[in-house]
Amino acid sequence: MMKPVALHKGDRVAVVAPAGAPVKEHLLEGVRVLEEMGLEVMIGQHVFDVEEDGAEMDRKRVTDLHDAFFDPSISGIFCANGGFGSARVAPMLDYERIAKNPKVFWGYSDITYLLNAIQKWSGLTTFHGPMVASDLNVEQRTAETLSSFQALFSGEPQVYDSSHSSLNIISKGTGEGHLVGGNMTLLTNGLGTPYQVDAAGAILLLEDVGEPAFKIDMMLTHLHQAGVFNDVQGVVIGNLQVEPDEYSRIRRVLQDFFVGAPFPVVENFSIGHCQPNYSVPLGVQAKLTTSPPRLLIESGVR
Repeated sequence: MMKPVALHKGDRVAVVAPAGAPVKEHLLEGVRVLEEMGLEVMIGQHVFDVEEDGAEMDRKRVTDLHDAFFDPSISGIFCANGGFGSARVAPMLDYERIAKNPKVFWGYSDITYLLNAIQKWSGLTTFHGPMVASDLNVEQRTAETLSSFQALFSGEPQVYDSSHSSLNIISKGTGEGHLVGGNMTLLTNGLGTPYQVDAAGAILLLEDVGEPAFKIDMMLTHLHQAGVFNDVQGVVIGNLQVEPDEYSRIRRVLQDFFVGAPFPVVENFSIGHCQPNYSVPLGVQAKLTTSPPRLLIESGVR
C-alpha cells in the first residue's frame, strides 16, 4: 500500500461531501477546528449543493473529489459527513490518476464505500476517522476525538487498548494482517461489486449505527456466505450505537456467530458513530491480541 505524506502545520487541505450536504454551521465549526490544528482549509465548491437531479449531484461530487486529489497544493482530503450515495460515485473516480496523487483521504460511515474503493483500486492507504461537520462541531466533539487527528502529523504507530474503552473478548487469539473494513451496512452492500472488501489475510473492522440484533445477524451471515471471513486473521468490532437492551441482544448474536472462531474477535472499540471516535488507517499492517486485548496499528502516513 502507498502511504500519503504526513501533514504539517501550514498544509492546505480540502473538505468534500461525497455523501450529502452538511449543516453549514456545523461544517464551519469543524473547519475552525482544522484551522486550529494549523491547517489551511479549502471547502469544495459543491459541498453545500443540493440537487433534485441525482446524476448531476453525483457529477458535482466527483468534480470536488478529483479537484482535491489532483490539485498539487492540497495535502489532505476530509469528508464533511456521511449520508448516502457514495456507492454511485465510486465507479466514476479516476483511480489510476488518484494513485499518482496520493494524499490523506479521511471519513467513515457512507464514506466506507470510497475508503475501500480507493484502497483497492488505487493502492492507497485511507483513513477511517471523525468527519468535519458531524464530529467536530461544538455539540459533538471531544478532546479524544480531536487527538486522533494527530496520527496524520506523525509516523508513530497507534495503540488501542482498554485505556481507550472497555474491550470485550469474544474469541481469543492473536492475529496479524492489513486492516480493512468500516461500516458493516456499506461493506454488505458492496458484496458482488468491484468494490467488495477483500479481507483475506486481514484484520477486519466492523462498525454500524442503530441497527437491531436481527439485522446485525443478517449482515454477518451475508458476509460469511460471501466468503469474507474465509481467511480473516482477526475481527475488530467498533461501537454499534444501540440502546442497552438491544446491545445485550447483539452481544448474544456476536457470541453465537463467532463461537469457535480460529481468529481473535474483540468488540467495543470507540471507532465509528460515537464520541470519542478514534481514527484508524486502513490498508496498513495491524496486530490484534486478546491477552491483553489490544490493537496495534502501523502508521498510515510516511
